Amino acid sequence: MQKPARQFNHCLADYVVPVGNSETTDYIGGFAVTIHGADELAKKFAAAYDDYSAIITKALADRFAEAFAEYLHKQARIAWGFGRDENLTNLDLIREKYRGIRPAPGYPACPDHAEKQTLFALLQAERKIDIRLTESYAMHPAASVSGFYFSHPDAKYFGVGQIGRDQAEDYAARRGEPVEAAEKRLAPNLGYDPTTVGA
Repeated sequence: MQKPARQFNHCLADYVVPVGNSETTDYIGGFAVTIHGADELAKKFAAAYDDYSAIITKALADRFAEAFAEYLHKQARIAWGFGRDENLTNLDLIREKYRGIRPAPGYPACPDHAEKQTLFALLQAERKIDIRLTESYAMHPAASVSGFYFSHPDAKYFGVGQIGRDQAEDYAARRGEPVEAAEKRLAPNLGYDPTTVGA
């Protein structure tokens, strides 16, 4: 798909004030939240052939985790000074009418799930709240949410487009890993077929 004329590419780094800019105060943060016990309760319901209660348990746990992430984002905005005077309705919150964004690894603006490792290491999430990452970077317990807080007033959500081979090579080099490893995780975003490169 061709991008509209004069539309520039976005990058999360666009929403970080450059080093040396003393005129602007900038904040960035990370978060991880989880709901313990829901998986076990859902298994008990499933074992008793109560599939409805098992599904509802998981759904409620997911909603609680999302609500907690929203609450923590509000607390971050208050701590950073620009959220103190917010008077947002629930609809405003749903429409994200507040300043800043909270993108998550594995989602359109940050498609590489492996970035959860960096985030979890910074937050000490495993030690502090017992969230674990699987080999494929899924979070356990399943009712868990993690991501980054960007406070830049112009920050908005976007999706990373198609990634070229040169971009994948550069990204892999900066991460210190083989390009094939990065390609595997970024497969949905690749603008080329990695099996035919160099053939």
